[in-house]
Amino acid sequence: MKSNPGKRFALASAFAVSLLVLPGTFGGQSAVAQNQRNGQEFTYGDLIRSIEAGKVREVKFDESEQTARVYLEGDKENTPPREVRLLNRNPELIRKLRENRVETSQVSSANGRAAISLLINLMWILPLLALMILVVRRSSNASSQAMNFGKTRARFQMEAKTGIVFDDVAGIEEAKEELQEVVTFLKQPEKFTAVGARIPKGVLLVGPPGTGKTMLAKAIAGEAGVPFFSISGSEFVEMFVGVGASRVRDLFKKAKDNAPCLIFIDEIDAVGRQRGAGIGGGNDEREQTLNQLLTEMDGFEGNTGIIIIAATNRPDVLDAALLRPGRFDRQVIVDAPDRKGRLAILKVHARNKKLDPAVSLEVVARRTPGFTGADLANLLNEAAILTARRRKDMITQVEIDDAIDRLTIGLMMNPLLDSKKKRIIAYHEIGHALLATLLPHSDPLNKVTIIPRSGGVGGFSQQIFNEEIIDSGLYTLAWMKDHITMTLGGKACEVEVFGEAEVTGGASGDLKAVTNLARKMATMYGMTDLGLVALESQNQDVFLGRDWVTRNEYSEEMAVKIDRKVREISQECYTEARRIIRENRALVDRLVDLLIEQETIEGEQFRQIVAEYTTIPEKIYVNPQDQKRSFAEPVAQE
Repeated sequence: MKSNPGKRFALASAFAVSLLVLPGTFGGQSAVAQNQRNGQEFTYGDLIRSIEAGKVREVKFDESEQTARVYLEGDKENTPPREVRLLNRNPELIRKLRENRVETSQVSSANGRAAISLLINLMWILPLLALMILVVRRSSNASSQAMNFGKTRARFQMEAKTGIVFDDVAGIEEAKEELQEVVTFLKQPEKFTAVGARIPKGVLLVGPPGTGKTMLAKAIAGEAGVPFFSISGSEFVEMFVGVGASRVRDLFKKAKDNAPCLIFIDEIDAVGRQRGAGIGGGNDEREQTLNQLLTEMDGFEGNTGIIIIAATNRPDVLDAALLRPGRFDRQVIVDAPDRKGRLAILKVHARNKKLDPAVSLEVVARRTPGFTGADLANLLNEAAILTARRRKDMITQVEIDDAIDRLTIGLMMNPLLDSKKKRIIAYHEIGHALLATLLPHSDPLNKVTIIPRSGGVGGFSQQIFNEEIIDSGLYTLAWMKDHITMTLGGKACEVEVFGEAEVTGGASGDLKAVTNLARKMATMYGMTDLGLVALESQNQDVFLGRDWVTRNEYSEEMAVKIDRKVREISQECYTEARRIIRENRALVDRLVDLLIEQETIEGEQFRQIVAEYTTIPEKIYVNPQDQKRSFAEPVAQE
């Protein structure tokens, strides 16, 4: 908590006054006390006897101190005199001195003491003055900060020295093409105004986290070479009323003075949320800030030459007035890159990495669908860390594969000892792997392992997913049923081998995934006999209390039918999984023994063993060393 400047000044003054008392308290030292401290006590009687004995050479009287400084015969030149406290009147002493013809003189220490006292006082006054000046300056700074509280906090550069251009941004070519027009608007506006085109006022970058929205804004600033303002949306909103609106006005005032220019607002959803939403009517200060931003972008006064670029990963919460034409004229979707985009991003991030010549970035790009630019950069960094830890000179394909497993599954732990738990996990994972191989519409197996991972993952089986299906989301009914059957294969294998009494809870994650997929088949995809109706919406998220009270989009009778259909789909697939495991029990036992021995079985070796016992349905099997290999992702984590 900040203290009051007046209180600080009073405390400083009291402290300084107490310091001024110290010299007067400890400055005066009597001559007798000084003699006692030095071990040279010399009394008045000693002085009389020394005069009578002829031992005194000289006596100096100090009337201000009422003392006498006595110099004895035989003392060395640097020997200090004896100091004696005198009486008010000393007739006997004067008479003795005259009789023995002792040299006398008068001295005064008043001037020296005054000078020393003044010097000591000045030594305490100077820190006091320095302390008072410091308090006054801090008070003035606080008042000046209060006056500047409404000023914008945007970082300003006459020419953006971001060091990033469009060549450094890869994987999002469509977004770059859209934003290239913005750069052309700033550099050659006459090219568009000649045909009657109007310069856009705002560009909204929309996309998931890590897709490169901020990097795109830096590239625009680096390419355009115009004055550049950058600020975060959260820096507008403060606890004091009117501060956010004042900062918006100040930002646009400075931008108009430097037009044409760019304004980049990162995370604009912090200030641009829908007005009036939420329990209690929303936040008045934030809404005032948003109103001022709307007015500055397209109000009564124009802002010619100012282009605003904003970024957000939550476009659904933005106010409709912010997204209308005339404010944010265009929205650029910055989505996760496709395979070609991932390959281009990997090439950019591999510039400063020592890669083994045998490493194929094409393989890595095919194995990482859904990865954003930030994910790919982290992937190569993790591979470099593993390479350094293993004391290798270059990053090999092994380190990249291990880095993918580490990011998608978890950190590798110590292998389990040969025990009942290890055997149960082996049967569970073989159940998944065998069904993934034997079911005609499931994705091919990449590998199965029982090496534990962080997060409680005892083992997992990986499939090679089709990238085109993942990107489009067009899953078929046959694929969904085989996927549910494969997911229930772990529990089915445990029951067939160990019985119902020995089944474990390792299938809890599998059951959750099965329930979600079966429910979507019944309520969203129209793949059951419930009819071609959408019974649930895609997005059930609660936003600021707007959907706090949810309502069912179907009757209670329909809800019962949905629950029955979900159980029916799950039970049908579970029965099929148990049948396949039961008919191939000898193959299951052999695969489990091999898995316990090796701890990891690759997909090719797994399929060769299965082919010795039964016929494998025709599928597109991919050799792990083939460059056309797809991404392998865990389908079961126990």
